[in-house]
Amino acid sequence: MAPSRISPAPQGLTPEQLSTWHSKGYLLIPNALTPTQVNTLLSESQRLLRDFPLSSHPMTRFSTGEKTSHVGDDYFLTSGDKIRFFFEEDAFDTEGNLTKPKEKAINKIGHYLHQLNPAFRDASINEQNARIAGDLGFEDPRVLQSMVICKQPEIGGRVPPHQDSVFLYTDPPSAVGFWYALEDCTVENGCLSFAAGSHRRAPIRERFIRSKDGKGTTFDKNAGSAWPEGLEQEKEIEDEEYELGEVKAGTLVLIHGNLLHKSEKNTSLKGRMIYTFHMIEGKHEYDGRNWLQPPAEGFTALNEAVDA
Repeated sequence: MAPSRISPAPQGLTPEQLSTWHSKGYLLIPNALTPTQVNTLLSESQRLLRDFPLSSHPMTRFSTGEKTSHVGDDYFLTSGDKIRFFFEEDAFDTEGNLTKPKEKAINKIGHYLHQLNPAFRDASINEQNARIAGDLGFEDPRVLQSMVICKQPEIGGRVPPHQDSVFLYTDPPSAVGFWYALEDCTVENGCLSFAAGSHRRAPIRERFIRSKDGKGTTFDKNAGSAWPEGLEQEKEIEDEEYELGEVKAGTLVLIHGNLLHKSEKNTSLKGRMIYTFHMIEGKHEYDGRNWLQPPAEGFTALNEAVDA
């Protein structure tokens, strides 16, 4: 079944969009960014990739594959209030040398773009997003991380099926992803795909947390709530069917934290750059086991855009 593409309301979400959201667990909103906004964010992403110093970089790689190889060093763990750069695994040869120019070797930039970079802050902390959060039922929406994901030509890594609330856990789960396409996303360059409705079938069974020594990360069984408030299902379907999410630049994709979604490796010559941030319900418990910990000033209040 083809995914729904519904034009956004001037303020927040329409009843039709909310119905699609509750049914599928994701929503594609075309033209959420104007061409000018897309060009601004794309140009700023390219500037960041071009200007970061390679000589002082620890050459940290970001793995989205096997759990045992996930990045977990200090450069990653202390990135919650900084703008840092993480390399693709396949950007290196067997001796550890880069095989691509640095701007074509980065997997992602994160995780505090929404506060430290004016262009990305404007795209994140705004009235439109605050109203969307309100329509989704959030009372105190908080932005806790943001990333440019590059999905580089030829080496952009596959992202296996996952749920965002595993990595950004609150009790009860509340994470929602705001995912903006800055370039056209197609099957050829590794677009997203979604197990529609899996947010009603797939509980949060594990968590991605800091290891006990505080120096790395690991996965552990979730001992807290597995479902968001008002969404509890007993039946879980393991053999999911995925719907492709091919979208044009400027599209906003909303992703429920329990929804299973994935993307394939980009083996094409065309990049697939996107900007994404995640929000949680600030009234819910966010504990010290999570890999990402809040900065001194706390997570960013999305409602600032309305209250200002």
